[in-house]
Amino acid sequence: QVQLVESGGGLVQAGGSLRLSCVASGRTFSSYVMGWFRQAPGSEREFVSTISWSGGRTYYADSVKGRFTISLDNAKNTVYLQMNSLKPEDTAVYYCAKRTKPIPTPITRAGGYDYWGQGTQVTVSS
Repeated sequence: QVQLVESGGGLVQAGGSLRLSCVASGRTFSSYVMGWFRQAPGSEREFVSTISWSGGRTYYADSVKGRFTISLDNAKNTVYLQMNSLKPEDTAVYYCAKRTKPIPTPITRAGGYDYWGQGTQVTVSS
């Protein structure tokens, strides 16, 4: 089994920044994909970003491209999401996820991931 624990959420004013972290523990895999999703009240879980285990391939939703940066520290088993220029519409619970069987194309469906964290709340005030 894999455990994922997110942290770093909080309340920030519009235009501000936050950095989310997700620490993975448990079973290890030689190749995998990490992803960030978010879910606002009354909405479906939405893809934010994904990164390959090597860190060489990243992909972003159009809504966050140019503002968010995903990165991976394999030595720390941690994936990060640096969020800059935050907007009120970024308010949501943010989840990290792990897929243990990578494929060449970016995985943007929530159903494509095997393990999930418990989420961390991000609130952006206007």
